[in-house]
Amino acid sequence: MKGAPEGIIERCSTIYIDGEDLEMNDYWRTAFEHAYLELGKLGERVLGFCDLCLPGKEYPYGYSFDTDEVNFPTTNLRFLGLMGMIDASKASVPDVIMKCRSAGIKVIMVTGDHPITSKAIARTVGIISKGSETAEDIAERLDISLELVDSNDAKACVIHGNDLRAKSPEEIDALLRDYPEIVFARTSPQQKAIIVEACQRQGDIVTMIGNSVHDLPALQQADVGIVIGIIQVATGLFAYFLIMIENGFSPSHLFDLRKSWESKDVNNSYGQEWVRISPLI
Repeated sequence: MKGAPEGIIERCSTIYIDGEDLEMNDYWRTAFEHAYLELGKLGERVLGFCDLCLPGKEYPYGYSFDTDEVNFPTTNLRFLGLMGMIDASKASVPDVIMKCRSAGIKVIMVTGDHPITSKAIARTVGIISKGSETAEDIAERLDISLELVDSNDAKACVIHGNDLRAKSPEEIDALLRDYPEIVFARTSPQQKAIIVEACQRQGDIVTMIGNSVHDLPALQQADVGIVIGIIQVATGLFAYFLIMIENGFSPSHLFDLRKSWESKDVNNSYGQEWVRISPLI
């Protein structure tokens, strides 16, 4: 089994070390947390792996495993390890972020990655700018507890999907108003749409950029959906219009889009990079 490391580790009662199965105790959990933290700080996307040896009589060759109505053990597994992967951002991304901000566009990062990884990537590309600190950064720098930090001193925040789930719409609105630099991490597809809707409540015109089927609810909610890459999309679901491109997104695309939005000229041609532009009025 593979997946989010924090979910994998909770399913394990043993750990595989140097050819032996050892009890998953506090020592190994602490070692896991340290390794996970180090990989995340490098901006790596981390997967956890575990397994379980099943008795052949109960699970013979050809056994039909059902992941919907689970018919196999999913607890008391054996933890195998972590793997970090680098999905490097394009070199042009920091420039895109800077130019968007110069044009008065607020850039919010919404991702399914772990908060530590998300924060490292956000700093690399400039979504969290140099010198900006989260409340956690301030607490670490001053060596104080998080409760003692004045939230007004923090210019950036990283919100876990679990914390977002516990917040009311009013609290989400306050986050968007209070922090100029925001990262939402470990978010579900539905939460991405909730974030877009919250931005719209601020009176903003929201453009959602996505490259995965997990982004479709948010793309549907947004005023403008921009799909990078090839995703099967039911275009009739979109509120205003949908743009599909194959290559990287650049500030010139967004500025042209802004002009078209103001003039409602959705039939405008954006050049060879634009694979398709569909007016959905």
